[in-house]
Order: sequence, then structure tokens, then C-alpha cells
Amino acid sequence: MFTYQALHTLVMTACANADDKSIAIANLAVTFAQAGQKTILVDADLRRPTQQSIWNIDSKTGLSTMITDSALMANPPLIQTSVENLSLLPSGDLPSVPADVLSHQRMNEIIGVLKARADYVIFDAPPVLAASDALLLGVKTDGFLLVIRAGSTRRDHVIQAKEALDRVKVNLLGTILTNAPRERNKQYGHT
Repeated sequence: MFTYQALHTLVMTACANADDKSIAIANLAVTFAQAGQKTILVDADLRRPTQQSIWNIDSKTGLSTMITDSALMANPPLIQTSVENLSLLPSGDLPSVPADVLSHQRMNEIIGVLKARADYVIFDAPPVLAASDALLLGVKTDGFLLVIRAGSTRRDHVIQAKEALDRVKVNLLGTILTNAPRERNKQYGHT
């Protein structure tokens, strides 16, 4: 029997290369926020964080800081973006071993704290095949979306990423295709 599970926490990433994942993730967060949903975008790519540069925000405090400073649990270092209903939790200082931060026992508590403050919490994570980080987050969240770039993401990487997600029983919701050629859309009668 089919049962509905509300999705409040999502991990998004690419398969092997960045494939413009962070832009796609930021755009989805904006879409949720513009629909009136209170949204928190977490830069959980502790290897190559890019959300701060996308949003032109400079902060040394963020996700990694919340692991080491328990006082931040009561008041997370969220930064309001220029979009109503959208806050950013920057990456914070980059740790030498990012997987240690994301697998830390406090990570579940952080997810709970953020979830209580928003309708949606979206995590921008490193590519699945580049590091275990996305998998570590994926098992702690409600769902997972893969960003695939048309003409760039290799089919074997998509298959390998899906197999990796299946091995740890991550709830793969689907994919987001970026860079799709516009010419194909004309066949349906839209431009």
C-alpha cells in the first residue's frame, strides 16, 4: 500500500562533477521561497562551497561551526538572502575531513533544529562519486535529488551514483536536468 511521507529535508548534488549543481540548487530554493515556503539552503559542500559566492555573502560561521559550538544550536547562524522566505546556512570553516562533520552525532540535531525553523531545508552537497559526504547526509534526510547536466554528465556516472545511493538506502526522488537544449521544447509547441 502506498503511504505518503512529507518531504521537509532534501539533499541535492551532482553525480561526479559539479555540473552547475549549486546554481540549480539555489534556483530550487528560490522557487520554494517564492511559493511562500520558508526555506533554508545549507551549503553542506564542505570541500568546495559555492552558495556564499552565489548569494554574495561573506561569513566564517556556518554548518561546521554548529558542530563545534553547541551554543549555535539555539540560534543557528542563518543569513537572510535577498529573497523573501529564503535563508542561507553557510558552510563555515572548511574542516580537514568533511565527512567527519557530516557524520557527527550532532548532525541529526542540526537537521532537526533547521527543520523546526522552515518548511524546507535543502542541502547542497559534494558530488556523490567524489566523496561519501552526500551519502552521509542522504541517509539523514527525507529525500535526494540528483542534478544532471545534459550533454555533460556521463551515463555511467549516473548509474554508479544511483547504485551508491541504493546501497545505503537513500530515498532518491528523481533528477533535475539542466542545460537542456531549447530546440527540443519547440516540438511540443512551446518556445
